[in-house]
Amino acid sequence: MPYDSEARIATADALTLLLHNQHALGAAIEEVTKWLSEHGVGAVAENAVVAMETLDKNAKAISEAILRLRTL
Repeated sequence: MPYDSEARIATADALTLLLHNQHALGAAIEEVTKWLSEHGVGAVAENAVVAMETLDKNAKAISEAILRLRTL
């Protein structure tokens, strides 16, 4: 079963990188949202907030999957 262990580790590592990307995208969207709000484009800023909420929700699911893979 060493292959299964290696596959889980590789999958967890890949998911960890995706999670880092999620956080980077969230930070970028947050900066854009702030700029939009300051420049009177509130409706677009609200859409960006919804996008950030989706990133947060998915980041939580990815984190849980990583934890499950690493504790098997």
